[in-house]
This record gives sequence, C-alpha cells and structure tokens, in this order.
Amino acid sequence: MEEPQLERLTCTVHPDRETLLRCNRCNRPMCSECSVLTPTGYRCKECVRGQQKVYETTVTRDLVVGVVIALVLSFLGSYIARVMQFFTIFVAPIVGLIIVEVGRWAVKRRRSRILAQLAAGAAVLGALPLLGIALYNLVFLLGQSTAGFSTSLILTAVWQAVYAGLVASTVYYRLSGIQV
Repeated sequence: MEEPQLERLTCTVHPDRETLLRCNRCNRPMCSECSVLTPTGYRCKECVRGQQKVYETTVTRDLVVGVVIALVLSFLGSYIARVMQFFTIFVAPIVGLIIVEVGRWAVKRRRSRILAQLAAGAAVLGALPLLGIALYNLVFLLGQSTAGFSTSLILTAVWQAVYAGLVASTVYYRLSGIQV
C-alpha cells in the first residue's frame, strides 16, 4: 500500500524554503521565520499587522485625558515615594496600576500604542518636580563648604528616581498589553 504524498509547499515570502506550516487566518504557506505564534495558533506577519491596526481605537481626546491623568496621579504618588523611601519599590508599581486603571476607565478602555507611550512619558514628567527638588537639595547643600555629607539627601534623590522609573515602566507595560 502506497503512502499518500504530501503537497510540497514553499513559503510565500521565501520561495526557496519548504514548509508544512500555514497561517490559520489566510491559509498562506509560511516558514518559521515568517510565522508569529498567537494565542490562537500561528499567523503570518501580514495578518498579525492587520489585526494590530484593529486595536488602535483611541481618539485625540483620549490621548490628552491619558496624559493628564498620568501626570497628576504620578505627581501625587511621588509624595508617597518621598515618605516611603525603600518601600517605594513596592508602592511605585501600585501607583502605576492605579494610573492605568483610572486612565482606562476615563478613556472607556480604548487603546493604542501611542497612548501607552504618552502616558508613560507623563508619568515620568509627574515624578520630575520632586526628583528635581531632591537633586537641587543634594547639589546645593553638598556644595556648601560648611555642610557635611548627607546620606538622607542622596537616598531621597535615589528613591525619587526609582519611583519615576518603576511607575513609568508599569504604566507603559500595562497599557501596551505586555503581561510580565
């Protein structure tokens, strides 16, 4: 008994590569380099790109609202970082989650890549005033010939910088849909 012959397929993009893999959306043959693993199976890069455009749902007003919310809540959260010192590493991601959830509620869950980027930038800007004050105090007071070395001034600046980084990264990764 003779075995049935499989149809010899070549990748649509790379015709010199044989493959058995097909896109589960458009059914085009594709090699492993051209395939993207999605939660529903392998898809070609063109189908994935087309699907991502569907998820860009924000309007200009959403960008402004997202930036204002991130700016204000990050600024308020930076006061918490000033008080919490070491515990900032735990508090900053929580502040970032609060920013994301309030922002999502305000823009009615619309999303886009630019919204994630702008909100993360606004979160950094919201943290900058207290970071700037901490750095100013550090430079000014340590520059005085009569002032001694102050560890608390250095730590205040360090924790404000840690807060800015953690809150911004949390906002960006949560709004961009990346789950860690």
